[in-house]
Amino acid sequence: MGLQQTLKALSDPIRREILNLLKQRALSAGEICEHFPVTGASVSRHLSVLKEADLIRDRREGKFIFYEINTSVLEETMLWLADLKGVSQNNEEV
Repeated sequence: MGLQQTLKALSDPIRREILNLLKQRALSAGEICEHFPVTGASVSRHLSVLKEADLIRDRREGKFIFYEINTSVLEETMLWLADLKGVSQNNEEV
């Protein structure tokens, strides 16, 4: 996916918090909903945006869908930001 879509997905605080939750372990939509004072439909929409940006993946286990973070897209974004800032991969300013 494109960087623009990634940055748009990361612009929302609820979506960033969902990513924080998923860095610990995969969670079902219901488990994610428990952490937010918004409707299940709203969380579902946030999950869709994150999935469209390829920031998360889902897998079905029986009747449940579990979501997990896709770190490769985050790593690419971080490398781009570091390059923009002028930092090499060894954390040295260039």
